[in-house]
Amino acid sequence: QVQLVESGGGLVQAGGSLRLSCAASGCTFSCYTMAWFRQAPGKEREFVAALTRSGSSDYSDSVKGRFTISRDNFKNTVYLQMNSLKPEDTAVYYCAVRPDAFSRGSRQGYNYWGQGTQVTVSS
Repeated sequence: QVQLVESGGGLVQAGGSLRLSCAASGCTFSCYTMAWFRQAPGKEREFVAALTRSGSSDYSDSVKGRFTISRDNFKNTVYLQMNSLKPEDTAVYYCAVRPDAFSRGSRQGYNYWGQGTQVTVSS
């Protein structure tokens, strides 16, 4: 059983930065792809970024150039560095993992999810 624990959320002004972390336990073969999703109030959960163990990455168009996903394979931890934050980035951010390569931009195939961490960007 994989457990994911996110941290690093908070309140930041527009233009500021935050770094999210997600520590995974019980990964064995289950965490080949580690990813971030987000869900704003009243909206569906949307893809943010994904990164495979071998280094392939994917970003949503809305965060490309501002957010960077990285991971420490020894620690089974994935990070999301968020720069130039905008009020529309406000959401609960979720970490998720899947045992195989991602499908670009897709929410399908992720079988473990964290509880989420709130990110609020004030204008």
